[in-house]
Amino acid sequence: MIKWIYYPNSIEPDDFIKSIIKVFQNVENDIDSNRKEKQVSDVVLSKVRIGLEELGFIVERGKKKAEKILVPVLFGMNGQSTKSFEADAFHPNLKWVVEVEAGRAYTNYQFLKDYFQASVMVGVDYLGIAVRNIYRGRDDFLKVKNFFDTLYASQKMTTSLKGILIIGY
Repeated sequence: MIKWIYYPNSIEPDDFIKSIIKVFQNVENDIDSNRKEKQVSDVVLSKVRIGLEELGFIVERGKKKAEKILVPVLFGMNGQSTKSFEADAFHPNLKWVVEVEAGRAYTNYQFLKDYFQASVMVGVDYLGIAVRNIYRGRDDFLKVKNFFDTLYASQKMTTSLKGILIIGY
């Protein structure tokens, strides 16, 4: 079952957010982490690619440089990008980045890296992170959700991001 939460939770998710969730719901049987224990993030990304592209996202096609999505972070001489980060999916018009994670999402704190990178990307206001519901018997979605619950409740850290969507698959 696809689970999701949107932050800040004082804002009602709009239709675009719901359309991103629908992309994952449409392929739920193919990506269900309860049944697909060894599924890697690239496979999940390939299953949601068409749906995200239909929403206007540019989606990573592979691991070669030309197939990756680079979002600028810093600029230098003559306005040339001097630092950029990779994104799984990027919607330049609506300023969204979506990252699809698997086993490393919580275990290696990949979700924190995604959060940091999206926070400093130029032209990004919203972040979606898709994580497994179940990984090695642990509820990764709940672990990531609890982290963002704490982050938003404490109000000790702020972010330039206007919204964060966490999706459990």
